[in-house]
Amino acid sequence: MNGYSGITALVTGASKGLGEAYARELALRGANLVLVARSRDGLERVADAIRKEHGVEVQTEAVDLAADGVDRLIAELDRRARTVDLLVNNAGAGAVGPFLDSAPARNVASVELNIVALMNLTHALGRRMAARGSGGIINVGSTAAFQAMPYQATYAATKAFVLSFTEALAEELRGSGVRVMAAHPGATATGFFDHTTAAMNPAYTDPPERVAAKTLDAYAKGAVNAYPGRAIMRATTWAPRLLPRTTATRVTKRLNRSLGLHRATDIETLPAS
Repeated sequence: MNGYSGITALVTGASKGLGEAYARELALRGANLVLVARSRDGLERVADAIRKEHGVEVQTEAVDLAADGVDRLIAELDRRARTVDLLVNNAGAGAVGPFLDSAPARNVASVELNIVALMNLTHALGRRMAARGSGGIINVGSTAAFQAMPYQATYAATKAFVLSFTEALAEELRGSGVRVMAAHPGATATGFFDHTTAAMNPAYTDPPERVAAKTLDAYAKGAVNAYPGRAIMRATTWAPRLLPRTTATRVTKRLNRSLGLHRATDIETLPAS
């Protein structure tokens, strides 16, 4: 499944940021949508705009995937007899700052959303895709997946899981009619650091619209790993594969300290949608 016109795509974390960009880009390419996030108001805002602009069918499901949301979502899809052709596991969250100074709940929520919910949703919908011999899954990782990241320790670790899990599953499903890809954007101009004292430097962030378009282009070309940010961000993933791991971690520590992340704290303990 390389085309998008007429398919049904389910996008998580779709109420804002990169998830909204994926939803809009898929609609532009003719896909019908199931949009999932915690914020019902945010989902309805995005859905209304997409319906008006593109005329595609849009279903919204306000659930917390980090809780019992995956089971509730699957039950609702079954109730509506909705078949999902493409799953975009975009929802994610991450604590920032020294690990021991951050709230444990923030880190646990990141693991539950970035790993457990992604894995459960991939399993539930992936089994159905495999049974019918068609479908696709895009797991949104990060360039953070390729090295340990002091002051973003939990977040980088969850994205390392996404990288390894996606590559393994893609190979397991090779030839089955179901394709799996990981997208690894770099810093993207979203609300990722909302509810923290950290901030992104606009000079080094990519627009979410461009990231979404390049992700879908890469998937259509058959990639297993995509790097939809600027070229320099892909280059940053090469050094950790060549350097000793301790060296790569120390270099990343210096970079994150230069960005002030060693002083960053949570303002609120809230996972992203």
